[in-house]
Amino acid sequence: MKKFIIALMSAGVLFTGVLQAEDAVNSNPGGIGGVESLRGASELETTRPADDFKRYPKDHTLESDYVYQPPLVPHSIRNYEVSLNANKCLACHSWKNAKEMNATKISVTHYVNREDQVLSDVSPRRYFCLQCHVPQADAKPLIENTFQRVDSLR
Repeated sequence: MKKFIIALMSAGVLFTGVLQAEDAVNSNPGGIGGVESLRGASELETTRPADDFKRYPKDHTLESDYVYQPPLVPHSIRNYEVSLNANKCLACHSWKNAKEMNATKISVTHYVNREDQVLSDVSPRRYFCLQCHVPQADAKPLIENTFQRVDSLR
């Protein structure tokens, strides 16, 4: 009799858990937990169309908004490899190639290590260009921006 009561209670708990799980799924379709990203609400189970490719205007460059801002890249970087084994940016922007490629040279600060020693090659801490330098895309901001440029740069 004791085993029968325990089995009956277990079945009741299990049935209650199933009902609660169903309620959670019905109140939270797609399992996104009510979270909405900056790009909008999108259920995990549905596929939405990919965003359009951003345009990279070549006819103008954006000015700096603050002091020591890393310069923006004025061209597309699609298919540029910047990894531990290769850095496509250096093919044009290294001091060795910049003049021939008619490109901007890398700043001398990129050749200095943490101990302020000048190196003959790009410092490992400055090797991954895309950590700081991003392409200037003609893209709509994800959120409203009220940032004001530094007075001296206006």
